[in-house]
Amino acid sequence: MNLADLLEDLLDEQQSLDEIVAPLDDRDWDLPTPSPRWSVSDQIGHLRHFDRAAALAIRDPEAFSMEARKLTEASQVSETSGDDFTLGEFRRLAPAERLEAWRQGRAELAEAAGTLGERDRVKWYGPSMGAKSFVTARLMEAWAHGTDVCDTVGAQREPTHRLRHVAQLGYITRAWTYINRGEPAPEGDVRVELGAPAGETWTWGDAGAAGDNTVAGPALDFCLVVTQRRHVADTGLEVAGVHAVDWMSKAQAYAGPPTDGPAMNRDRSEW
Repeated sequence: MNLADLLEDLLDEQQSLDEIVAPLDDRDWDLPTPSPRWSVSDQIGHLRHFDRAAALAIRDPEAFSMEARKLTEASQVSETSGDDFTLGEFRRLAPAERLEAWRQGRAELAEAAGTLGERDRVKWYGPSMGAKSFVTARLMEAWAHGTDVCDTVGAQREPTHRLRHVAQLGYITRAWTYINRGEPAPEGDVRVELGAPAGETWTWGDAGAAGDNTVAGPALDFCLVVTQRRHVADTGLEVAGVHAVDWMSKAQAYAGPPTDGPAMNRDRSEW
């Protein structure tokens, strides 16, 4: 997929969440979500902050580096100081103003991303990213935080072809998951075979190099695991092999400090 088509998918993913958030009343914005300490408002505020940060990273890499350092320093003060830095301004807005602020942040990102070339690289909080991976990461964030919002307000989103972008990012960040934890990246590959929403099969990894290390099942479930929205045992994924099992226990498809996903919600004796 070329960068222009990828950007269109990003805008569509953001709009699909907008259609869920726009009708919410003021009380809904304050509902607690599965992310500790975060409300629906905070989920949207997080997207708004980092969409704007992404636009800045594209337009002015040096200014972005300064802002990234400020966030790092702020995050070291206390458990909640990072949230105060990224969400403080947003939390002071009225709900209607929050919605418009998020939309404006998305517009800034769309304008900046439209200037990227296919082979450009963009500074970010972890390693720099290729333009396609960078835009994919913003789509993944919209989808993942949108999942928290949907889980909270009881909204249903039909899986779409856009999950392929999230799954792709989940696969290519396998080594990052370990490096981010200060662990050596594992040798060998893991074969990933996912059932797509339209019925086809999406695959990643060299079956020969992976050996018995495989992950198979619905694409939606894989995306939920690599974005740490579900414990793997609470999905329909079939995971085999030591390396595959270990990866799925800690997979993290996004930048930032290492985090652990949700605890298992039910017993699964065969896991």
